[in-house]
Amino acid sequence: MGSAEAARTYTIGDLSRMVNLTQRTIRYYEEIGLLHSIRRIENGKRVYTDDDLRRLKFISRLKVLGLSLAEMVELEKIYRQQRNNREIIPKLIVILDERAAQIDERINQLTALKKEIREYQVRLKGKLPQET
Repeated sequence: MGSAEAARTYTIGDLSRMVNLTQRTIRYYEEIGLLHSIRRIENGKRVYTDDDLRRLKFISRLKVLGLSLAEMVELEKIYRQQRNNREIIPKLIVILDERAAQIDERINQLTALKKEIREYQVRLKGKLPQET
C-alpha cells in the first residue's frame, strides 16, 4: 500500500491559525533552521505539510517547558545528523532536568521573598498608632 493520496498542504496563514503563532514567527523559525521542510509551489508561495504542523506544535511545547530557541536549534542539528531521536531524547531529558532545577531555585527565592514581605508588613503595622 503506497501513499497514492496527495499529502495535505497548508498556506502560512492556515498554519499560523492552527498553531497560534504569527506568520513572522514561522518565517523566523525557518530562518534559524527550526523548520526546514518548507516547499514552494509553482508561484513561489510556501506550502506546509502535516510534518511542519507537528514540528511547530512540538516547538511550541518545548517553549512552554522553557527551552530556548538556541537549545531547540541545537537539538534540530543533532536530529538532522542522526535522523532519529536516540541522541536527542537523553539531551532533552538533561535540559528539562536543568529547567526543573531552575524552577525549584526560583520557587525558593520567591518563598523567601514572600516571607520577607510578610515580616516587613508586621513591622510596619507595629509602627501604626494604636486605636483606642
